[in-house]
Amino acid sequence: MRKHLIWVVVAICLGAGLALTAFADEAVDWRTQERQLKQSQRTERVAMKFKEHQIRQSLKANPVSGADRAEIIHKMQRDHRDLIMKQKDAMQKLKDQEKAYREYQRTNGG
Repeated sequence: MRKHLIWVVVAICLGAGLALTAFADEAVDWRTQERQLKQSQRTERVAMKFKEHQIRQSLKANPVSGADRAEIIHKMQRDHRDLIMKQKDAMQKLKDQEKAYREYQRTNGG
């Protein structure tokens, strides 16, 4: 019985702490979000670079026709361009969200 009471008290304390942070004036930490986005984008780029390296090693090791080789290389280039564009769009979206949030805060006196 005592264990259950302790767990209920802990849950209430944690819930109250989470509620206070949810209703804080500056609940959004844009720098942290930007850092997290940059870190995830960096890991995506490293993974793509590793994948491209593996594909190139595979092309060297296995006999592949010129047309197939060109198709594979062009696909890698398209994937690389798509990743770069996706990352740029994600960063711009974050900046636009921050700008809209700050504008909202400014107009509503918050």
